[in-house]
Amino acid sequence: MLSRRKFLKSSLATGALPLASVLDAAQQPEIPTAPAPAFALVTLPARLPQPDVAAEPWQKRVRRVGQTNMTEHDPAVMNVEEWAGYWHSLAVDVVFVSVTGILAFYPSRVPFHKHGKFLGDRDFFGECAAAAKKRGMRVVARMSPDLNWPDALAAHPEWAMRHKDGSPQLSTEDPRLFKTCMFSTYMDDYVPAIMREVNSLYDVDCFYTNGWPPLGNLPECYCAVCSRLPASGTPAYWRVFTERVLALWKRYDAIAREKKADSFYFANSGGNVRGGPNLDQLGKIVAWFQADNQGRTYEDPAVWGCSLQGRVCNAVLDGKFAANVTAAYSTGNPGWRNLSKTPDEARMWLNESLASGMAPYFHFVGAEKGFCEDRRWQPVGRDYFQWTARHDAHLATRRSIANLGVVMGQSTQLLYPGPATARVRTYMHETTQGIYDALLRGRFAFDYVHEDRLEPERLAKYRALLLPNIAMLSDRQCRQLSDYVRAGGSLVASFETSLYDEDLNPRADFGLAGLFGVSRAGGVVGTNGNPYYARIQQPQSPQPHPILEGFTHTNWIAGAQNRQPLKPVAESVLTVVPGFVRYPPELAYPPVPNTDEPAVVLREQGASRLAWISGDVERTWWLTGQGDLLRLIHNTIRWVTHDERIVSVEGPGFIEMFCWETAPGYAVHLLNYSNANAFHGWMQSVEPLGAQHVSMKLPAGVHVQSVDLLRSERSVPFHLEDRVLRFTVPSLDDYEVAAVTVA
Repeated sequence: MLSRRKFLKSSLATGALPLASVLDAAQQPEIPTAPAPAFALVTLPARLPQPDVAAEPWQKRVRRVGQTNMTEHDPAVMNVEEWAGYWHSLAVDVVFVSVTGILAFYPSRVPFHKHGKFLGDRDFFGECAAAAKKRGMRVVARMSPDLNWPDALAAHPEWAMRHKDGSPQLSTEDPRLFKTCMFSTYMDDYVPAIMREVNSLYDVDCFYTNGWPPLGNLPECYCAVCSRLPASGTPAYWRVFTERVLALWKRYDAIAREKKADSFYFANSGGNVRGGPNLDQLGKIVAWFQADNQGRTYEDPAVWGCSLQGRVCNAVLDGKFAANVTAAYSTGNPGWRNLSKTPDEARMWLNESLASGMAPYFHFVGAEKGFCEDRRWQPVGRDYFQWTARHDAHLATRRSIANLGVVMGQSTQLLYPGPATARVRTYMHETTQGIYDALLRGRFAFDYVHEDRLEPERLAKYRALLLPNIAMLSDRQCRQLSDYVRAGGSLVASFETSLYDEDLNPRADFGLAGLFGVSRAGGVVGTNGNPYYARIQQPQSPQPHPILEGFTHTNWIAGAQNRQPLKPVAESVLTVVPGFVRYPPELAYPPVPNTDEPAVVLREQGASRLAWISGDVERTWWLTGQGDLLRLIHNTIRWVTHDERIVSVEGPGFIEMFCWETAPGYAVHLLNYSNANAFHGWMQSVEPLGAQHVSMKLPAGVHVQSVDLLRSERSVPFHLEDRVLRFTVPSLDDYEVAAVTVA
C-alpha cells in the first residue's frame, strides 16, 4: 500500500493517480467484509468506448469554475492582479466576470446601460478579462437582465412587469429598481445590443444571464403583453413561457456565435425538480447547464439539495456540461452576502457537486469585502480545487450506472396544487424530499428520469421506476409506462399518480388504472385526528408477502396523511382502517375496524412487478418520520426490483452514494450526512463513520488494476472473484471517492 507521502508525490508529479500492482486473490491482504447481503448483485453494463476528447466542445473539458460577483464599488478598490491570481491558484479553467447587471462595468454606449458611480474612465471589465486571459483562464461575460433603473422605465414603460393595478413591480430590497418583463422588447432589443457591443470590444468565450429565466416558480405579470397570455401557473402558460425562453435562448446563442464559432449563450437553469422552463426541451439546446443552487435555505433545509440538482441535470442533459454555483458566502434568510459560511458546509456543497456529476464552482460577492474584510472562504476554495486538480481523470463522469429510476414529474412539481385536503405550495416539495430521504436511508443507487424522456431506449437500463405521486401524466406517457412494463420493467406508484392529464384536467379514473389493476372509489380522504391505518391481512401462504417483512407483533401499521380510496381487489396484503378521532382519547378507537378497501395493490406480469400505494406515503414520511412508512417504502422497492442492486455499500451511518463509469474505470462517491446539522443550519464539524463495504459485479473481461481513495489519497486492497469486486473504505469523513482503475 502506498504511504500518503509517496501517493501525493507521485500524484503531483504525474497529474494522475498511481496504478497499484494488480494482485490476485491469493496475494490480497485480508479484507474486512460485511455479512452477506440478502439481495443479488447484477452485472454492470458493458463499458462505453473511450471518447474522442479532442472532438469535445471546450466546456466539456472545464473542471473548475470561479466567480467574484463584482459590486459597484469594486472598480474603485479592487486589485485586479490579486483577483486573477487567486482564481489562477485554484487551477480554475474559467472565470465569470461581470460585464453588466444593473450597471455597466465597461464604457458602454448602449442607451440606459447605466455606468456605476465608481467606474469613472476605467474599463474595469476589460482589465479583468485581460488579467484572466493572461493566466490561461477563459472568460464568461456575466449579465443580469432582470432589473433596471427609473430612467429606463420612464422612457420604456412597456419594459416593466406590472401588478394587477398596473403599477410596476419593483425590487423588494431596492425599490429604485423595477423588474423587467421577459415578454417585452427589453429582452428583444436591449439585451442583444449589449451582447453585440461586448462582442465588438472584447475577446470573451461565452455569455451568461443571471436572474433570468425565473427558477422554481412561473412569473406573474399583468403588463399589456402578459395580459393577453394564458393565466400564470396554468399548463398553457407554462408552454408559452417555455417557448419564449427557448426562442430568446436560441437568439442570444446565435449572437454569441457571431464572433466565434465555439462561443455560446447560457442562463440560470437550476430550480431542481421544479426548474423553470421545460427541462427536457431546454436540455436539448443548452451548451452549459448553470445550476444556480448556491446553498441551503429555510425553504430547502436538507443537506442533499445540491445532489438533487445534479441528479436532475443527469436526467436531462445527455452528458452535456453542468456546473453548480456553490456560494462561499452565508446563504439563507437572513443571509450575510459578504461573510463566509462555515468551511464544512461549503465543502459539503462542493462535494455534492462533484459526486452528482457537476463541475465545482466557487463564488463570493465583492472583491473589496472578499479580498480585504472576510477572507475565510479563500483557503477553502484553494485547498478543495487544488485537490480536485490532482484527480481530474477519475472525477470526470461518463454515465451513471444506477438501475433504479425516479420519474421526475416537472409539470406536477410546478402546476399541481396538491389534493383538495392539503392545498399548500410545499406539497410536492415535501413529496420529493420524502422519497429522496427514503432512498438514501435504503442506500439505493438511483437516477431521476424526466417525464418527457420515457422512450424505451432510455428506460431499458432500469429494473424499476418509482412514480411518487406523479399526478400529471399525458396519455402518451401512460402508454410509454405500459410499454416499459410489457418489456419487463416494474413500477411503484402512489396516491394521485396519473389522475390528471398534461393540462391538469382530472380524469374519471387513473390513466394507469388498467396497467395496475386499480380504480378510484371517490375523492381524496384527509386526516382529522388519526390518519388511516393499514391492516395486515393474514397470508394464504405460510410466509407473509415480502412487503410485510419486519412488521411483527402488530395487526396495524401507519397509513399516510391523505389517501385516494381504491375499489376492492381480489386480494390485498394491506387494507384500510379508516381514520378516527385522536382526541379525546375515549373516542380514539376505530368505528370501522375492517374494510375491503386496499391500502396497497400488488400485481405481477411475467418479470414485471407493480405496486400501487393509495396514500401519499413519501410526503407523510417526510413530515413525520414514522418508521412504518419508511419500511413499507423500502420493502416495496426491494420487491419490485427482485432484491437486485447494481452496487452495494454496507456500513454505519446516513450516507448518499453515486456510482459512475469514468474513463479510467469506475468511481463510487460516498457523502456522509451523519451530522446534527444535516436538516437544519450549516454543518459545523464532521462526524466520521466507520468502515463502508463496497461490492459491485463487473462486466466480463474487465480487469481491476487498483482501487484508490481520492479524498484520503491512498490505495486500498481489493478482492475480485467471479467478477464481483469487493473492497472496504476503512473510514468516512465528510466525503470519499473510491476510484476503480480497470483495464
